[in-house]
Amino acid sequence: MQEVSGLERNIVVTPMTFEPVYEQEAEIVERKGLGHPDTICDNLAEELSVELSKLYIERFGAIMHHNVDKALLVGGEANPRFGGGEVISPIEIYLVGRALKEYKGVVLPVDELAVEVARRWLKENIRNLDPDRHVIVRPRIKPGSKDLVDLFLRFQLRGEVPLANDTSFGVGYAPLDDLERIVYESEQLLNSPSFKEEHPYVGEDVKVMGVRIRDDIRITVAVAFVSKFVESLEDYKEKKEKVREAVLELARALTPRRVRVFINTADDYERGSVYITVTGTSAEQGDDGQVGRGNRVNGLITPYRPMSLEAAAGKNPVSHIGKIYNVVANIIADRVVSEIEEVEECYCYLVSQIGKPINEPQLCDVKVRTKKPISAIEDEVRKIADEELQRMPETWKRFLAKEFSVA
Repeated sequence: MQEVSGLERNIVVTPMTFEPVYEQEAEIVERKGLGHPDTICDNLAEELSVELSKLYIERFGAIMHHNVDKALLVGGEANPRFGGGEVISPIEIYLVGRALKEYKGVVLPVDELAVEVARRWLKENIRNLDPDRHVIVRPRIKPGSKDLVDLFLRFQLRGEVPLANDTSFGVGYAPLDDLERIVYESEQLLNSPSFKEEHPYVGEDVKVMGVRIRDDIRITVAVAFVSKFVESLEDYKEKKEKVREAVLELARALTPRRVRVFINTADDYERGSVYITVTGTSAEQGDDGQVGRGNRVNGLITPYRPMSLEAAAGKNPVSHIGKIYNVVANIIADRVVSEIEEVEECYCYLVSQIGKPINEPQLCDVKVRTKKPISAIEDEVRKIADEELQRMPETWKRFLAKEFSVA
């Protein structure tokens, strides 16, 4: 336990006594890309939280209570065909949550803001989706419960350290191993502006699954091709091979292990059944979406690593532990690995207690893998953890600046 400025931070430094994930016989890593229905929901919820926070600051001088983290996407109907196609029935997006809509006689246009934010994000990020024709946005945002609103106001308007609005935990780790980097960077490549410029037929709905058995890596990628840029089945096959080659080249640069890449493995050429879409996302017909079913705050789904089931997107950035602790745990782990030469790997676990200052967790457990005795680096690890806990009351500013991705 460490005491700084009279605050007990409950920081412990413990050794990793288990085999590294990257040396185990098997590993699984997944990433749902920008246009996946679940990722769309995460991004829309987070964008709404950011814009609500800015509106609250503008009107009241402080971020007010809100948690808009329950978005749901109901897929539409579409008829894609080589060279074209049309959306028959629009996608429906429900933005659900709790937010202060009136304070001291000032009424805020929260529902209108929700619609505006959703349409703007979709227009900017899903190139072939027309948010005015292809999407219906249905806000369902109600006032928060009195006890949580009161808890929020107890610190926010007095400029005090925020109080945790839940008893929950967050986890983080560093560094990413080779399989994790391949999965993450493959999606980033396929959804990069430069790749889209050269390969406009690649839609934003990209899902990457990486499986490793010893030194054999299989990367399976689902890519929603945009039908108006694909002329025929033969053209589809050629373009699909270009995508496979691009991912394979990237993967081989990131690992010495054997890598194989597979694209759209459900295709049936004999039946003419291939993964083409009108809009570049399966949300037009094939799939629905929901906040919290996709990537964790580090952008990956990693069942062989510590994970929290919290849906960070859309939660308020001031006091909601499910958001803040997961991000800060990753920051601590990253700093420990990058700043302490002797540390090979780091996991960080943070747990709060509702009503207590967010920078006074019940536990901050920093696990390290190092060849040196823990005692030799313990003070350095504690110092990094304590610095990040002290900074935690200001973390909301970095969320508003969009320094962190939560999807």
